[in-house]
Amino acid sequence: MLKLKYLFHNSDLAEMILKNWSYDPESLDMFRYYRISSNAVYPFRDQGEISMLRFAPALEKDKTNLSAELEVLSYLHQCQYGAMEAVPSRAGTELLEVQTPWGLYFASVFKRVPGMQLSSTDLNDQVLYNYGQALGKLHHLAREYTPVRAKRWSYTDVLDWMQDILRGFPDETAAVHEVKMLRTHLSTWPVTKQNFGFIHYDFELDNVFYDAESQSCYAIDFDDAMYHWYAMDVEQSLDSLREETKPEQWEQRKQMFMQGYWAEEGERYDMESMFPACRRFANLYGYVRILRSASEHWEHEPDWMSGLRSRLAERMNEVAQGFGQAII
Repeated sequence: MLKLKYLFHNSDLAEMILKNWSYDPESLDMFRYYRISSNAVYPFRDQGEISMLRFAPALEKDKTNLSAELEVLSYLHQCQYGAMEAVPSRAGTELLEVQTPWGLYFASVFKRVPGMQLSSTDLNDQVLYNYGQALGKLHHLAREYTPVRAKRWSYTDVLDWMQDILRGFPDETAAVHEVKMLRTHLSTWPVTKQNFGFIHYDFELDNVFYDAESQSCYAIDFDDAMYHWYAMDVEQSLDSLREETKPEQWEQRKQMFMQGYWAEEGERYDMESMFPACRRFANLYGYVRILRSASEHWEHEPDWMSGLRSRLAERMNEVAQGFGQAII
């Protein structure tokens, strides 16, 4: 998540950056459908086809991670995996560093993927099976992937990043202890080609699109990708699915997702025993990101920002309740 000061809509900035790519000028009215969270994303058209401009302040991103993301996406397309596709700029590059009056920004453009977000479907058995299948195929391909130019960071890098951020918040002793607990616990886990590798990390319902005609899934937003145990991706996906599922439907939906996953992923192993620690990792990572993003305050903040602060604080309080408990 970007710092709150970067969440303001800025169509002038978006247009300045977009001019580095080909686009239909009359499509700039689509900017009103923007969204900003971990990046600013502005839709537009080029020769009638919808694409997405994604950008973020250079201070908020790591160039190596961004380059590695684009390299992975290229590999996935070579393997005919359903994922977002980068569009080269007028200069022929997929990642640009753009100097603007608001500072230096990293920017890329991606073609819109087919279908609709899984969260907008009825999540029937076929959809859920294909959802799990898509994640299983991603992990299967990840096993054979070797970075050439750049490599995404790993879970240990993320733990280091969290520890570094928490140094600026001396009262966050419980969160610091949680980092140490997780580091110790995860250090005992076996790292094998079967259970560890490149993961999406955010393979949630909003980041996977389902095309009913081809019965295929397409993944977007690899911005949080890292090297971790594959169980982390599965836990994140199931957690997202659980939020959209009635209790009486849960076991059936979980079973359909896992059937699809193992159909592609291959030989089964005890993944579910890893879920509790993966959930603790995700909760802590989210907590520290919110802590950093919301640390600055200003007088006379707009209502939307005050409301967002309240929701983020509520989420942090909820997560903090689990800090320090024994990791099963």
